[in-house]
Amino acid sequence: MPSSPNRRDFLSNTSLAGAGVVFGGISASLLSAEEESSMPFKISVAEYSLHRMIQKGDLDPLDFGPFCKEHFDVDAVEYWMGPYADKGEDLVYLDEMHKKSEDAGVKGLLIMCDIPNGEGDLGNPDASKRQLAVEKHYPWVAAAKRMGCHSIRVNARSEGTKEEQAKLAAEGLRKLSEYAAPQGINVIVENHGGYSSDGAWLAGVIKSVNLPNCGTLPDFGNFRVSPEENYDKYKGVEELMPYAKAVSAKSHVFDDKGNESEIDYERMMEIVTNAGYHGYVGIEWEGSEPESEVEGVLLTKRLLERVRSQMT
Repeated sequence: MPSSPNRRDFLSNTSLAGAGVVFGGISASLLSAEEESSMPFKISVAEYSLHRMIQKGDLDPLDFGPFCKEHFDVDAVEYWMGPYADKGEDLVYLDEMHKKSEDAGVKGLLIMCDIPNGEGDLGNPDASKRQLAVEKHYPWVAAAKRMGCHSIRVNARSEGTKEEQAKLAAEGLRKLSEYAAPQGINVIVENHGGYSSDGAWLAGVIKSVNLPNCGTLPDFGNFRVSPEENYDKYKGVEELMPYAKAVSAKSHVFDDKGNESEIDYERMMEIVTNAGYHGYVGIEWEGSEPESEVEGVLLTKRLLERVRSQMT
């Protein structure tokens, strides 16, 4: 059974990052922006990685961008609407968040939208409720544009047979994508449970929508179709990458060599880059220990850096 990182040892290692300490076989010294831009992919941090800190009040969502710059030395983040779900049209709040990130040298890439079940089901079988779900996303399209993001991440929940759900989800996604296109915003779908975690199904839905601003956000770990069925994660990512406009590097637990014990990152990143994707890969730590979020993000970043160094 792989061991979790020793907190004291981990902090001892990472606190010396600026001195170029070697951790997990790679240098922890920081790369310049020019050096990172020439790499096979760039690294960002998803806000959900720190959701426990935010929910406990230890991190103000307004400070998420600056926090990531200070603690993880990244220049890009993926926002998550969860902590400010009621502020999608609060321009003062959105502008403050955007300014704080900009002042810290951090850009927003996308907003992850998790509108409650029912209200946000883009594949709702009821036509009027499906349209309402589409419209519930409108403020977040505007928020993404205002905050300089390129996309909103949505879900493709539906009901019915596999074929019925594909048709309904495609209809809702098409309407939302048509609305977002004039604003220069992409609508991207994450494999996030149900049939959306079936790579072939979701790829088929995006192909059916057939709009350039509708794509995917492949997540390395969300391939549980049902309690009884887990889709092959490597096959799923490969199927979703042709439509990817962002990538989520999910992580849960690390062994004592700094490897994610459930996901082969070397294999995953080979799939990602072989598809021609060289953009940001967003760290999404979902480890179970509440106190380990910062360490979990850092462990994931070190692993991505190590894999990246092996690709150059």
